[in-house]
Amino acid sequence: MAGKSVTDFTATRPATESGTTVAPVRDRRGRPLRDLRISVMDRCNFRCPYCMPESTFPEDFRFLPPAERLSFDEIVRLARAAIPLGVTKLRLTGGEPLLRPQLPELVARLAALPGIEDVALTTNGVLLDRQAQALRAAGLHRVTVSIDALDPKVFARMSGNRGSVAAVLAGIEAARQAGFPGGVKLNAVVQRGVNDSEIVSLARHFRFQDVVLRFVEYMDVGTRNGWERSDVMTAREIRERLSEIAPLVSLPPTYPGEVARRYRFADGSGEIGLIASVTAPFCGGCTRARLSSDGRFYTCLFASQGADLRYFLRHENPSDSQLTAHLRSIWERRNDRYSEERGQFSGETRQWERPEAGKRGGSRQPRVEMNYIGG
Repeated sequence: MAGKSVTDFTATRPATESGTTVAPVRDRRGRPLRDLRISVMDRCNFRCPYCMPESTFPEDFRFLPPAERLSFDEIVRLARAAIPLGVTKLRLTGGEPLLRPQLPELVARLAALPGIEDVALTTNGVLLDRQAQALRAAGLHRVTVSIDALDPKVFARMSGNRGSVAAVLAGIEAARQAGFPGGVKLNAVVQRGVNDSEIVSLARHFRFQDVVLRFVEYMDVGTRNGWERSDVMTAREIRERLSEIAPLVSLPPTYPGEVARRYRFADGSGEIGLIASVTAPFCGGCTRARLSSDGRFYTCLFASQGADLRYFLRHENPSDSQLTAHLRSIWERRNDRYSEERGQFSGETRQWERPEAGKRGGSRQPRVEMNYIGG
């Protein structure tokens, strides 16, 4: 199987409501289900061009009304049903998850589930300064903040002229002060000719702040961001830029199948992560499933369809064991490896070895949008 080796997942899982122990599940390529990413909100207060461009999501865009989103009770039920199959990690995403009212209540309920070892959150950070302490008290383990630029003009372009970099920096500092056990990570999506000039500035700014700064290759998620391969600043190129500060030293992964390649500067400061999701895809080690805010279950970030769990919950009234069996049947059919099939990039020649058919925007197959299921 191409890509990283799959995680060996042999721990005993909790019993179902009937007392029967359920074995961890594996898909058709032998990959376990370990991580469940839950979108709690399809709305966002940013309009990042690579995710929710203003041209597609104007002020009058119809987002989901509250009744069409999964309730906290439904989210908790689905998370609990996934635990016997191998899920130990949950991540709350959006849209912007901090727009969901009473989010700390949900965090507390998820963190209390037997078998859940880690509850994380991905946010744009604008509302984090006022919620960090409550989230920490509720049991949130770690936070990832998206920050694509420090320069106000570049930040405005990357955020669709929403929010301010000062507000995001305040949120990051509040998260640091809250003392999340798993720490604070920062993600910067790098687009050639857009914010690649910010790579060194970001690294210098956060180098001594006890956070992990990760640079992410620009991906063709969804169909609305006009992605093309020439826009991809590769992880290799990003690393070369960072060498302007100091040489980078490789670090071992913190767990098997970790998607970011870890580095630190040679003087021991500033952990850096490089996520080469385009040029070095990691489909072979992917253990993630995604749940949209309206209850669709997706087995790949680039999927075109998801299983409607909201209908199943609201109209078929399944027991917990039936929910677990339903999730098992979906994962066992999984065969996704989109990023590996997209084509290969040669770091030596800096050429795409198997160009994708089509013009700007790459593949025209329908795919779920990032704001709908998170990153």
